[in-house]
Amino acid sequence: MTGTPAASSPDPQSSAWVPTRALGRAVLLTGLLLVAGVVLGRVDLVVLAAPFALGTAYALRRRPAAPPQVWPGAAEGHLVEGGDLAATVTVGNPDRVGYDLAVVRTRVSPWLRVERSGFDADAPREGPADRPFATFVPAGEAVDLTLAGTALRWGRHPVGPAGARAAAADGLLVSRVVVAEPARVTVYPKTEPFEAVEAMPRAAGLVGAHHSRRPGEGGELAGVRVFTPGDRLRRIDWRVSLRAKQLHVAATLSDRDAEVVLLLDVLAEAGRSGGVDGTASVLDTTVRAAAAIGEHYLHRGDRVSMLEFGPTARRLRPATGRRQYLTVLEWLLDVRAESWPDEADDQVFGPQLLSSDALVVVLTPLLQERSAQMLAQLARSGRFVVAVDTLPADLPAPSGGRRDWAEVAFRLWRLDRDVMVEQLREHGVPVVRWAGAGSLDQVLRDVARLATAPRAGAR
Repeated sequence: MTGTPAASSPDPQSSAWVPTRALGRAVLLTGLLLVAGVVLGRVDLVVLAAPFALGTAYALRRRPAAPPQVWPGAAEGHLVEGGDLAATVTVGNPDRVGYDLAVVRTRVSPWLRVERSGFDADAPREGPADRPFATFVPAGEAVDLTLAGTALRWGRHPVGPAGARAAAADGLLVSRVVVAEPARVTVYPKTEPFEAVEAMPRAAGLVGAHHSRRPGEGGELAGVRVFTPGDRLRRIDWRVSLRAKQLHVAATLSDRDAEVVLLLDVLAEAGRSGGVDGTASVLDTTVRAAAAIGEHYLHRGDRVSMLEFGPTARRLRPATGRRQYLTVLEWLLDVRAESWPDEADDQVFGPQLLSSDALVVVLTPLLQERSAQMLAQLARSGRFVVAVDTLPADLPAPSGGRRDWAEVAFRLWRLDRDVMVEQLREHGVPVVRWAGAGSLDQVLRDVARLATAPRAGAR
């Protein structure tokens, strides 16, 4: 992402440059000396006023007409949490007259920790980004204020708004403040190395890496059968053919892809976000876990889709490949906690939005009863559901009020939530806490085993 000139222009009815107090003092002193010299008839006072008059006239001989331009920007690239930040605030001089001094100041998101800043890119200075910086700007040129540091959290963080003010004519004129809109720095969530077993409840695609129960061109041996027209010669089993005196071929099961739906519960936020190296809130855990799971299955060739459980039911269509992974990261940057009013219609979300063959991974803190009802409804509809608990394990008790009552209420809430989790497991919804790589191995094996088990009453 790069910045574009977006400086706001002053009011066209007023001048872009205004006189400073130095110009006022020079004019006042020159006038007083001339008047006193004429009234008193003293030539020495007129001679004394001449340098002030000539100096002011010489300084104002070439006065600028255009105000400075300023625009913030960020370097292009894939910036991840904990990565090196490279942002700039550019101040430009579109006039034919150089500025004696330009002062630049900008705001920076608290999630962008600026450690070095300055106009010299090779040797930036230590100091905060919101301090004023001064530089000389020649005519028709631009100077970059370099901001170097670390991106602490995922999201789209602003660099700016930025303001600039310039002085010219030996400090006798100063421009009005020019303010530019902020630029957005895109910081993607950091994905922990995540691996999961190959077990899938149902692989329904055409090609992929998961073994299915359908015959086809795969790597899993299904048996030996008689050769038929159309079989490949490399599939001939010569030992069986010589023994049976008839051509036989090895039959295999097809390898197919699966669809994984990542369902994000955004009804509530809890915990305190401390950035990439600090504590994680519910949304932090949800976004980072979704990015890691999506990356894993997309790398294996599966189709991945995203869906929010909230009043808007924001959705990303299923797809596969590197392009889908980048789309998933962009989609996750817009995840926000949204409360669902009690009188709102719940029909905006339902099992009809999910494929019957998909593996549904629900990332939820289970802070509301509506979330538990949604999980139970998905399980009753026959979907393959896995619930990932994203509530921080070290969630502190709320402060305020009487301390003893607050602790008792928090413990009661914890017990009620544990009962909710056990009820979901009784309904056939496995609930597992997110712990990075290997978190879903046992759960995926159980879901795949239940999907392949014969149903009651089936012949």
